[in-house]
This record gives sequence, structure tokens and C-alpha cells, in this order.
Amino acid sequence: MKWNTRELCLDALLVALVTMCTMVIRIPVAATSGYIHLGDSMILLIGLFFGRRRGAIAGGVGSALADFLSGYAHWVVFTLIIKALMGWLAGAVCDFQGDGSKLFTLRNGAAVLLAEVWMVIGYLLGGAVLKSSFAVSLASVPENCVQAIGGILVFSVLAVAFCRAKIYRFVTRG
Repeated sequence: MKWNTRELCLDALLVALVTMCTMVIRIPVAATSGYIHLGDSMILLIGLFFGRRRGAIAGGVGSALADFLSGYAHWVVFTLIIKALMGWLAGAVCDFQGDGSKLFTLRNGAAVLLAEVWMVIGYLLGGAVLKSSFAVSLASVPENCVQAIGGILVFSVLAVAFCRAKIYRFVTRG
């Protein structure tokens, strides 16, 4: 993959979008010492609209940067891996081509669901490593499920708006 200036700037903008949406609206969750945010919906949108490579870059780097800047540096490596794979899964499994094809298909729904299920499992495993206890990490699952559902709902609303506005005409998948 060769990056030109346009590609590099687009990737940087998408990373910044994920970082900003993760940091701007945060709902603290006591059980996980973390927070619920809008970043997941952006990762899903980027994965479906721009493809797996950009989904992975924006999801991983943007979310890890948000963790670092928000005082969750101990989660940065886990978040980088979890969210990069989340964006990659959303982009790899979907069949949205940006040519006016339908966004809400069974396959795209599976892509979004698979990405969010991975996020919940990834944070369960990451929490088990950080807390040295799988049982303690299980307490984060309900809150991470709420975050996943919220990400899917916000993604759905934004995806409908973007498709109606024909935003896909300006998107380069790859």
C-alpha cells in the first residue's frame, strides 16, 4: 500500500474523528472504570464506508489516542488491538460498495454485530489481563454490551442520513 498526500490526510482525519467522538461525549461506567462514548459508531461507519484498512487504522489509532489523552494509558495497547480489529471486521465482512447499493443488508448487519461482539470479547480478555482475573473482568460485559448497542443505534441513524444524502459518492473504499 502506497500512501500519497491525499490518502495520508484522509486517514489522519478519520483517526481524529474517532478520537474526537470517543472523547467529546463520555458517560462514565463505575463497574469498568471506563466510559460509554460515540467512537464505536464512527469506527463502524468508517469500516463500512471506507473499507477494512481505513476502519482498522481509524479505529485502532483513534481509540488508542483517546485512551491515552483521557488518562487510560494502561488500556492503550489493548484498545489499539481491539478497536483496530473491530474496524477491520466491519470493513471486511460488509458488502457495501458505495455505489448506491443498500447499506442495510443482512451481511452488513452481520458485519456490525460481529465487530461489536468482538469489542465486548476483546475488552473482557484485556480486562482479565489487566486485572489478573477473568471473573473480575466479567463485570465489564454488561456495560460493554450497552456501549455496543449504543454504537449500533448511533451508527444506524447516521448511516441512514449519510445514505439519503448520498455521501457514498465521495467515499473511496480500500
